This record gives sequence, structure tokens and C-alpha cells, in this order.
Amino acid sequence: MPVDSIKKTGLEDPKTPVNPTKNVNAKVDFVLDSIDRLNALRKFIDGYTIQIYSGQNREDANTAKKKMADEADDLTANLQYIQPKFRVRVGNYFSKLEAQKDLMRLKPLFPNAILIPEKIPIR
Repeated sequence: MPVDSIKKTGLEDPKTPVNPTKNVNAKVDFVLDSIDRLNALRKFIDGYTIQIYSGQNREDANTAKKKMADEADDLTANLQYIQPKFRVRVGNYFSKLEAQKDLMRLKPLFPNAILIPEKIPIR
């Protein structure tokens, strides 16, 4: 196709200003503002964590936490006591896919490691 037959759109020259043809109206602004206010009030978001130990023995929980610190120094283990069990959990992930990568890395060290849905604090 010859260059002369191509329709000129004004986009060929980067210095040519482009005039907007569509404008955001007040109704859309109102909806976006209300979504922004709702998100500002949220303190938690749905996410995931990896549980590497769950049991009633505190010593075993501390051992799992120490092993986690020795083997995977880039991840931090948290020990929780939720009656009647001690739980050792690792990481806060926003998506299951993100958590799956670390879960596969931890499975050889902790065969009972599982993915747990959890509320992740924001800010």
C-alpha cells in the first residue's frame, strides 16, 4: 500500500496535540469518589498465609519457628496460640498464586504445610 493512500489521523507526528473526545461526567466522578472513601475505611483485605505447624505442643511450635528462621531467612514465621492449638504461620499474600510459590518451596521442609485464607491488615 503506498504511503500516500494512508489516511492521516494526526497521530503520525508526536508533537501534534490530541483533543479528547470523551469526558468523565459528574456521575462517574461521584461513583469513583464513593469507592475511594470505602477503600479508605477498609482495615483488612482477604488474602492467604502458609501454616507450617498446628498442634498442642509449644516446644514443637517453637522448633518449627526456629527451623523456618534457619532454612528460609527471607520469610518470617509467626507463632500464635488460638486455644487449644499453637499455630506457626508464614507470610501474608494477596493472591493464592503468589502464596503457592512459597508453599512449594516450604513443602520439602514442612510436609504438613497448607495454605490458609486470612484477613491481611492494611497499613
